[in-house]
This record gives sequence, C-alpha cells and structure tokens, in this order.
Amino acid sequence: MNEVMKNGETAVDLGRLRHDFTRFMMSYKFGIDELITKINILKQEFTHIHRYSPIEHVSSRLKTPESIIDKAQRKKCALNLDAIRENILDVAGVRITCSFISDTYRIADMLSSQTDIRVVEIKDYIANPKPNGYKSLHLIVEIPVFMSDGVQPVLVELQIRTIAMDFWASLEHKIFYKYRKQIPPTLLAELTEAAESANKLDEKMERLHDEVTELNGDAENSITLGSMPPLALPPELLHMLLTAQADAIDPD
Repeated sequence: MNEVMKNGETAVDLGRLRHDFTRFMMSYKFGIDELITKINILKQEFTHIHRYSPIEHVSSRLKTPESIIDKAQRKKCALNLDAIRENILDVAGVRITCSFISDTYRIADMLSSQTDIRVVEIKDYIANPKPNGYKSLHLIVEIPVFMSDGVQPVLVELQIRTIAMDFWASLEHKIFYKYRKQIPPTLLAELTEAAESANKLDEKMERLHDEVTELNGDAENSITLGSMPPLALPPELLHMLLTAQADAIDPD
C-alpha cells in the first residue's frame, strides 16, 4: 500500500515539475517575443517615416534545459526554478545588429526609456572591450509578461552590436569551440588584431555616413542600402485626405 502511494506521489511530483518547468521556459519565450515586438515597432517606424533604420537585423535564442542546468552547476546555483531565475540572467537573449556604433547607443536609449522596460544591468564592451577584442553593448532588461494568472517579470539579455562586431564575434565563437576553449596564442593575437581592424572599419564607415548625411542636409534621409520607401496609400485615400485638408483651410 505504501509503495503504491509512493509511486503515486512521485508521478504527481513529476507532473508538477514538468508543468512548472514548461511554464518557466514559456515565460522567457514570451519575454523574447515582447522585446522583439518593441524592436520591430521601432524598426518599422524608422523605415517608413524616417527613411533610415538603425536596426539591420534582429535574432534571439532561448537556452536549452541542458545549457541552463550546466550553467547553474558551474555557478554553484541551486537546481530549483527560483534560484535559476535569480542567478542566471541570460536564459533568454535578443541580439540587435546595427550599421554604426552610434546606432547601438541610440537603440539602447530608445528601449531603456520605455516605461515598461527596467534596465537591471549594463555592460559596455564597446567603450571597454574584453581583452580578446570582443565588443558589444550588453543590457539585462526586465520585461513584464502578462500570463493567465498575472504578470511575470522576465529578464532578457539584450546584445547590441555593429555588423563588423557581430562578424568578428561569430568567427571568434567558432574558433573558441573548435579549439575547445584553448585557442593557441598566435591565433589569439591574430583575432585581437582582427578586432582592431573591425573597429577601424566601423569608425571609417560611420565617418563616411556622417559626411553623406551632412551633404544631404537631412540625417533622416541618409542613403542606406535596403531602406524601404514610405508606405503607399491608395489614390482614393490621398484624394480624400487632401479634400478634407482643403475644406478645413477654406470651409467656404
């Protein structure tokens, strides 16, 4: 009888654990969705109204359960959901790739100023690169996720970097794991040199961009590849708006 009760309790515990962990992971997935929605709104506004978007590309990732457990063990964090939520700040991640260095700070300021986003932590690896040359702007932000039983605050790691920084970081990541985290000193030196070259390219391209902007006399109409035209309006709607405007100016 006791064995039957014990097996029943184990099944209930496993079911509860599965339910809680699924909900835990979904909250982070929804946090990513909320943040990406905000980013896409900014991107579309800039594209259609300002004719230039500082946001080139957006990607996201959610750590796997295995990766979460591995990091929790390395950080000597208790293997329960509350402890993981408190100690592992990058379960959810969003990355924004920009054209220019100034755009990274611009986007960070725009998102940080939104009233429902709370900035928990900022690490500026652009102003203060890592020893290997890595550059990126890292923010831990708290996003409210509205679920069926209330609001769940969710932490998301936001990385903002230029195209050149992203290319370098992607290559370094591949090399890092190819050599099982033990990169030969000569290759490490070359990677650091490549990071400096990428930084010089960023600075040069931004200077050229500023010169083009100054020549055009309008920063919002700067020349960018792949920029979209303003949203097209049906001729009938345009005519109606123009007629309404004329009537408002001269009602007689």
